[in-house]
Amino acid sequence: MRKAAVVIPSRYQSSRFPGKPLAPILGKPMIQWVYEGVGRAKCVDRIIIATDDERIKQVAQSFGAEVVMTSARHQTGTDRVAEVAGQLDSALIINVQADEPLIQGEMVDSLVLVLQEKNVSVASLMARIEDMELIHNPNIVKVVVDNDGFSLYFSRAPIPFGASSFFFQHIGCYGFRREVLFEFVRMRRSKLEEMEKLEQLRALENGYKIRMVEVAQPLLSVDTPEDIIKVENFLRERRNG
Repeated sequence: MRKAAVVIPSRYQSSRFPGKPLAPILGKPMIQWVYEGVGRAKCVDRIIIATDDERIKQVAQSFGAEVVMTSARHQTGTDRVAEVAGQLDSALIINVQADEPLIQGEMVDSLVLVLQEKNVSVASLMARIEDMELIHNPNIVKVVVDNDGFSLYFSRAPIPFGASSFFFQHIGCYGFRREVLFEFVRMRRSKLEEMEKLEQLRALENGYKIRMVEVAQPLLSVDTPEDIIKVENFLRERRNG
């Protein structure tokens, strides 16, 4: 089985939450939670934090992470991942975003395993959500899939229309075959991508298929300082449970 390299793109500047990767969660910086979660994966042979900020580099190195400094000109995390991937010989690259402190090793492994299939070159994660009030939240990205588990569309709008019992939330972790990652970052930003502010739509508009893997529970991504409180409450409940 081919193992994968995981790259965690991490930038300090954020319009809604500057310094987000270094925000403390129960006494540890968020980027450390992400790194340690990925570190429990069994199908990974290298984990790299990719950043353009010395503050993130110093903190990451303090807990033993491998860090690669990248260009400050990248527009997306995927661009930053591709820069690092160009220095690696790994056939499979997993992009785990630095604002996913609850990422679990088995989730990463599920992407690596599905990328072993010949007809899969890009993969991502989704979780079933039964709280239908959340379908109207534009910060929760929805995905619909075909009978083989490949994505049909991603949207911030409520999809599918008429859903009444559950919908699938997209979790922004991606697995790529190496050559497809490089093809993706060379593509121009697409029309739907610009409208929805979702870069995975660039792949769909250019004819690539994204295999979705369902995981048991959604992640609590951190977009704002208020989200830190939600993550800490979840972690406390998990410890006490």
